[in-house]
Amino acid sequence: MSAAAVAEKGPQGSTKKLNFRAPSAFTILFVLTILAVIATWFVPAGSYSKLVYNADANVIEVSTPAGEVETFEPDQESLDELGVKIDIGEFTSGAIKKPISVPGTYEELESNPASLTSVPQSMVDGTIEAIDIIVFIFVLGGLIGVVRVTGAFESGLMRLTKATKGREFLMVSAVSLFMIIGGTSCGLEEEAVAFYPIIAPIFIAMGYDSIVVVGAIFLAGSIGTCFSTINPFSSAIANNAAGIGLMQGMTWRVIGLIGGTIAVIIYLRWYSSKVKADPTFSYSYDDREAFRDQWQMGGVDDELLPFDWRRKVILILFVAAFPIMVWGVMAGGWWFPTMAASFLTITIVIMFIAGLGKGALANEKMLVDGFSEGAGSLVGVSLIIGLARGINMILNNGLISDTMLYHAADVASKMSGPAFVLVLLFIFFLLGFVVPSSSGLAVLSMPIMAPLADSVGIPRFVVVCAYQWGQYAMLFLAPTGLVMATLQMLDMKYSHWFRFVWPMVVFVLAFGGVLLVIMSLVYG
Repeated sequence: MSAAAVAEKGPQGSTKKLNFRAPSAFTILFVLTILAVIATWFVPAGSYSKLVYNADANVIEVSTPAGEVETFEPDQESLDELGVKIDIGEFTSGAIKKPISVPGTYEELESNPASLTSVPQSMVDGTIEAIDIIVFIFVLGGLIGVVRVTGAFESGLMRLTKATKGREFLMVSAVSLFMIIGGTSCGLEEEAVAFYPIIAPIFIAMGYDSIVVVGAIFLAGSIGTCFSTINPFSSAIANNAAGIGLMQGMTWRVIGLIGGTIAVIIYLRWYSSKVKADPTFSYSYDDREAFRDQWQMGGVDDELLPFDWRRKVILILFVAAFPIMVWGVMAGGWWFPTMAASFLTITIVIMFIAGLGKGALANEKMLVDGFSEGAGSLVGVSLIIGLARGINMILNNGLISDTMLYHAADVASKMSGPAFVLVLLFIFFLLGFVVPSSSGLAVLSMPIMAPLADSVGIPRFVVVCAYQWGQYAMLFLAPTGLVMATLQMLDMKYSHWFRFVWPMVVFVLAFGGVLLVIMSLVYG
């Protein structure tokens, strides 16, 4: 039976309509950009005063909604005076670098609607703002291109698939657990794009589809970040911004992490076993050929493409680049420029190993062309990240993000007990679409939302948990986050991903909601 016939009748012979094709990632983000512009015309403008620590001048600076800047001594008394219940050491040490919203300072402002020219301008500005991760992605693509030219991927892959035959899901579980640990400990998210080129060919050879690849990397990593324990970009900065220590609420975050880990492994086990048994079950079945053409490695003839010492060393260096990156993020404070430099260093070393001496695997032109072609293949992914950031810039420049936060806090303040925490969960779920950055939403919302916990008699860490679980339930599927870049990288339709991920969104909201209600009853 042809692929078209299967797509027409479906796996069980049910008729499906083929007259609708889901729009591409670029089209979805373009439409969202226009909607963001329209929103700036109808949502009232407003802003909180923003507080930052100026390390050069050693002063606290507070910018009012009117644009005036007032300075304060960098001490605890100044923060207490402003109603910011955060230890001054969090600012002076550099733990909190982004502007903090000052409670009780919201003011309505004159409307600042965006024009139609803001659509292309935001796309350009968002791309410029994302230049650090874009360079990292280009270098990553170049590294992949160089390794492919050497034939190291093909010669090593078949040996790995033979070694894991019959135990394929162990690889899926191992990747998922690694991503969960990385997410909960150091917020391994944007950096995860580096793992797709390794995992995709392996999972294809094992009989899995693109959904399993994204599920084991993006979904698992997001579950880890959702139930963050010590992640400095989520739980740590949110607790700081809420004025409490990192260990407060740790027990509940660990309980959430255990539940989330079990749920995602079971879900991946169910889905991957279905795809393994019947490839037509795949939610992305109609795109399987394009996915395989992009990532599948060819068969290997040991005589024509032997797994010699050069290819072994190249693969070792290639794989080593990723744990080095994780170590750098966790222990060395690396960010994308440093990560890109480390990948580029390894790429240069691989070029020398592959191209020098007797038995060279490729000549200089082949290696340089491989780098260029590999980097060029990820241009679309890079632009998607810039377009998504452009949407957030329109909302911020239109002065409507703080308005949404102000009214959300007003709604929550009228609730108490279980209703309060459930409303908070839903509020953070919605705010996750507007502010997809975990650290960004933490510093904007925690100084405003955390004090509400005091008024209803529950600990502030409950609000932090609501923030984490609500925002990330949205980020599993929000086009303004990392989802679209991930799908673009694997050429997957958003509709296919949504069909797979929505049960996990429901799980996080339901499981998180139950934990929050229990917490409110225990401590309220």
